Amino acid sequence: MSYSQGFPETAVNSKKVEHKKKIKKDKWVPYLFILPSFLIILGFLFYPIATVFYYSLQNYDVSAPYYNSFAGLDNFIKIFTQDEMFIPSLINSLKWVVSEVGLQLIFGMILALLLNQTFKFRGLARAVAFIPWAISGVLASVMWSMMFNEHMGVINDLLMKLGLIDEPMAFLASTSTAFGSVVIAELWRGIPFFAITLLASLQSIPNELYEAARVDGASRWKTFIYVTLPQLKNTIILTTLLRVVWEFNNVDLLFNLTGGGPAHSTTTLTMYIADLAVHGSNFGYGSALTVVSFGILLIFAILYLRLSRYEKE
Repeated sequence: MSYSQGFPETAVNSKKVEHKKKIKKDKWVPYLFILPSFLIILGFLFYPIATVFYYSLQNYDVSAPYYNSFAGLDNFIKIFTQDEMFIPSLINSLKWVVSEVGLQLIFGMILALLLNQTFKFRGLARAVAFIPWAISGVLASVMWSMMFNEHMGVINDLLMKLGLIDEPMAFLASTSTAFGSVVIAELWRGIPFFAITLLASLQSIPNELYEAARVDGASRWKTFIYVTLPQLKNTIILTTLLRVVWEFNNVDLLFNLTGGGPAHSTTTLTMYIADLAVHGSNFGYGSALTVVSFGILLIFAILYLRLSRYEKE
């Protein structure tokens, strides 16, 4: 009798065990599906990053391999105590990022607000406004170098016809105008990024909020300040963070227009790293500068997201 009563319990327990085993097996299925993507990310992202951190602790110069050895923290000590170009290039990077991101945000916001209005040929206007974002950095560099050209540039021609200058200027060869010139060139290329993202966010704002503001007698400016901006807060925080990282690491337009000159007036930290690693072949010291650059951006991103209270009321 005890056997007949215990048999069903044994069967139930065995089924429970099998069910638990099946659940454990099913838990691994999603990880198997994402394994190829993880391996690709590991190979193309984490491995290069780990390599940079490794070489930052090495004396690794391709042009002088007989001096290659373990350096420890010597590269980092040299950066903060002996490198005369580190602080000036970092200051140039800060000037570059603040001017670019600030101006791109302002003009991108204005463009997004205009393109959000209803008017004839709005689709065509949006397509034309976003064209600069589709142009590569090299092509944009060629275009602006020709426009800034002292002898045949359209900018000199326009300024002379308007009576603002008496003779052609070499905008990219003067320390007083080179930085402002490359800021204008990158500004033209970067405005559509903010315009696209802000326009998409503007279209998601409920019309009821604007109707309530009109009923309360709010002006356009107050509607923008108290309705539009709060709704765009998270988008502005995220886009500015992404753009800060992008502009801090930007090198193509600066390299093609000025090469970091004249007199290092446009040499940002990224330009300095590229010059050391590519032209100087000093990959160890260049990697150490890259690690410092990564640390600066990481600290900024953490503080920025915390202070801006991203995704919090």
